[in-house]
This record gives sequence, structure tokens and C-alpha cells, in this order.
Amino acid sequence: MPSGIERVREIRRRRTRKKKVAKLLARAAAGTMEKSEVARKLRRMTTGAEIIIAREGLK
Repeated sequence: MPSGIERVREIRRRRTRKKKVAKLLARAAAGTMEKSEVARKLRRMTTGAEIIIAREGLK
């Protein structure tokens, strides 16, 4: 069984995901990664991806 309280692990995962999303969006804005590729990775990463994709205009 993994050590640590589930809530703490959940918060840690969320922070990590937030950083990853920010990096992906920065790459899309800079043009170093195709927007469709960023959208694909976001969909795999998080459940709220469609909201982020719509907000950032990646479609």
C-alpha cells in the first residue's frame, strides 16, 4: 500500500498536473508544439481538458 494520506497525494498530483498544463499551454502559445498535439495531451492528462481547450482556443 502506498504511503501517505490520500488527500495529500491528491493535492500533489493536482499541483504537478497544473504545472504540466501550464508548460503545454506555453508551448502552444510559443508555436513550438502543434495545437492539436497539445489538445491531445491535455485530454489524456485531465478530465477538465475540454474546458481548457475551449478557453485557450486550441480547437
